[in-house]
Amino acid sequence: MDATIANSLVWGIAGLTTAGVITRPFGLPEAVWACLGAAAVVLFGLLAPGLALDAIGKGLDVYLFLFGMMLLSETARHEGLFDWVAQYAVAHAHGSPQRLFLLVYAVGVIVTAFLSNDATAVVLTPAVFAAAKKAKLEPLPYLFICAFIANAASFVLPISNPANIVLYGDHTPPLAAWLKSFALPSLLSIVATYLMLRWAMRNDLDAAFTAETGTEKLSSGAKAALAGIAVTAATLLTVSLLDIRLGLPTALLGLATTLFVLVQQRQSPLPLIKDVSWGIIPLVAGLFVLVEAIERTGLIRLLATDLTQLVAISELLAGATAGGLVAVLSNVINNLPMGLIGATTIAAAKPPQAVTDAILIGVDLGPNFSVSGSLATILWLLVIRREGEHVGYRTFLKIGLLVTPPALILAIGARLLLP
Repeated sequence: MDATIANSLVWGIAGLTTAGVITRPFGLPEAVWACLGAAAVVLFGLLAPGLALDAIGKGLDVYLFLFGMMLLSETARHEGLFDWVAQYAVAHAHGSPQRLFLLVYAVGVIVTAFLSNDATAVVLTPAVFAAAKKAKLEPLPYLFICAFIANAASFVLPISNPANIVLYGDHTPPLAAWLKSFALPSLLSIVATYLMLRWAMRNDLDAAFTAETGTEKLSSGAKAALAGIAVTAATLLTVSLLDIRLGLPTALLGLATTLFVLVQQRQSPLPLIKDVSWGIIPLVAGLFVLVEAIERTGLIRLLATDLTQLVAISELLAGATAGGLVAVLSNVINNLPMGLIGATTIAAAKPPQAVTDAILIGVDLGPNFSVSGSLATILWLLVIRREGEHVGYRTFLKIGLLVTPPALILAIGARLLLP
């Protein structure tokens, strides 16, 4: 097949696949469209089956990480841990919407940092909705917290976003190096996002509310799930410090926590297994295959050349340009495939660490511009729809354009100016 025709087919399939993942035609899950796209590039002879399998294999650590985190999150949800957290926030807001906004935001930071942004979108969002309803408040201002903090806090730790593992692959910085690079940018991202989102929601946070002052005690299952989360977080911080891959420890600890809770509570595993979002794993696998096909069109080589030339002119210019461009494009094609493209570009160009880190900030924080920017935000949208709330693309974009630029500029700027 002529190279030009082949490359056009790859890009056409990739574009249709991305549209399918974002819009979910016919109500089919995102994973179906990703897998169909991956199958198409193989069936049309655009990527050899062996290369497709190799591409899927590259994501093993990501799959293991997602497996463990999904089990932990779903176990905690089933045992009512997140409902208890939201209930605690309502009780301690003492009738102040502003205080409740801050408490929910703080919880979102913790959940995102230690359980990943997908957990914030999928698990915390329903709990926040229930808390707002209990306080008889308009839920959307508090639901927006879950969407925005899921991305704004997603580079606090390597475990805070699967895209972090995708982008850095086999060379994820150890914890000490990670914190040195991202502690200040993360803080600025979190604070700037809070201030801008709080200002954007200011008209919805005026009226005081009356809520129950008590909080139900945690069940034994919830306590066990919380202990499992704490052990997992401590373990992942340790293995990150030792520069060990995160996937296998996360999978083992997530599985161990789930089995312990099920045995302790004498529960069937079937309801929990049914509720886990297993489709995320084939979705990621399909995207790995598509990016492998895209890489062979010559795009990565072109991007790597351009990035190398920018670095030669100015490291600051290269980091700001690459980070900003990635942030914008993440909203066009979703940040997960953008992260995969970024990873292969970085591997080819080998830019300075500061430039790589700026690209990661673009991948993680950039999706806050639009509702289609990240998998976490798409999952958030699906969750609030199940709760009867609707947020259109324009509504989210209007808020995103207000909230995101200050956080993005501060975070990337801080990282590039760090010694």
